[in-house]
Amino acid sequence: MTGRFVIHLPISAPDLARAKMLGRTAGRSLAFLARIDLGGITVSTEDDQGVRHWVFCDRRLDGGRRCVLRADHETPCTARLPRRA
Repeated sequence: MTGRFVIHLPISAPDLARAKMLGRTAGRSLAFLARIDLGGITVSTEDDQGVRHWVFCDRRLDGGRRCVLRADHETPCTARLPRRA
């Protein structure tokens, strides 16, 4: 046993796209907490929780940081979200 505990926070959404969006929103809003692992956030259907869909890309970048974009992004990875104009 690692001595770590994981919090499972069930939040429902009407479809996979909105579930991923809600997962990203929840993760980013809590990212100021050192123990939040954005790369570990997944979503699944209630009836098949063993089939999970990744929310964030989480690839390792130079300097040890991780990509913060959605899992299926087509743009280059980045460690920071682009600013909105």
